[in-house]
Amino acid sequence: MTVGTSRPARVGIVGCGVISDHYAKNAAAFSAFDFVACADVMRASAEKLAADHGLACVSVDELIADPAIDIVLNITPPAAHFEVTRQALAAGKHVYSEKPLALTIGDARALVAEAERSGVRLGCAPDTFLSGPFQAARAAVDAGLIGEPLSASGAMFGGNQAAWHPNPDIFYADGAGPLMDVGPYYLTAITALLGPVERVAGFASIRVADREIEIGPRAGERFTATTPTHVAATLELASGATASLVTSFEAPGSTSGELSIHGSEAVLELPDPNTFEGPLRVRVGRGEWCDLPFVSRGDRDVRGIGLQDLVEAIAADRPHRASAELACHVVDVSRTILAAAAAGATLDVSTTTARPAYDESVA
Repeated sequence: MTVGTSRPARVGIVGCGVISDHYAKNAAAFSAFDFVACADVMRASAEKLAADHGLACVSVDELIADPAIDIVLNITPPAAHFEVTRQALAAGKHVYSEKPLALTIGDARALVAEAERSGVRLGCAPDTFLSGPFQAARAAVDAGLIGEPLSASGAMFGGNQAAWHPNPDIFYADGAGPLMDVGPYYLTAITALLGPVERVAGFASIRVADREIEIGPRAGERFTATTPTHVAATLELASGATASLVTSFEAPGSTSGELSIHGSEAVLELPDPNTFEGPLRVRVGRGEWCDLPFVSRGDRDVRGIGLQDLVEAIAADRPHRASAELACHVVDVSRTILAAAAAGATLDVSTTTARPAYDESVA
């Protein structure tokens, strides 16, 4: 296979919304792939991205059918993830998708199976766990720096997308909400550090249902939140460790993102899992917090590192780290949390996954 060996992989972007510009701007930091084309059902969005970054502007069907394109980057809204990814896999394309992999565990499983049948790679965001500080945290946990890992605790508070996004209703629809929109950063990091989740319990609510768009061409339009906007969960991991996670779109005045790993000997404080850089600290007992050093990739610690790893993995014939199996597990954990909250019960998670390999290049 020539992808990632004799030449950079040629990548086509499907979905030209806000996040597509970030991927396109970050591409200069990566040598394994080039963006060559883009498509969106909203033609004007694709035309703008194409003009801004020198890409070919085509239809979605044309992009997926183009034999010159090796990989489809699927950054459509969550509700479109399954169909776009399924179509691309069936066409023999490798796919890297934004999270979530799909809206339901059934669809996520189906995509994993389709990639295997088609003999192509399927990767999925988030890729923040591949960044320098999170890889250093993984090395610290594996080396026993904090003793036996006992529990992880994460919290994300934010919201008010209506004030800064032109289409904020997508954040409050099924398949999004704080748990499935931002929660994957935390659940992926916890799984990468400590292993898969076996059982969950949860509480979920919609605190503010009726909302108004404040900016853009739809300003003044009202919409209704249809998925929980505040979720608290307790997780039991296969390792025997536990985790707690709170995600909320109801606290824009106290925006924060926190993740800590507690062990029998020390506690590890990580950066916000929705970012690539930040301090990594450890504290033993009642002692002072100490910074842990980590190797930064500089401009490569950004969105796109998962796509880079996918291409490098194809060339090296090794598993890619931001895998479909990991993303499928995260969808399953998220959906099971919501189901547990609705049922008032503790529920088993139906999938499992291996921890992605540690990146020794940042050792």
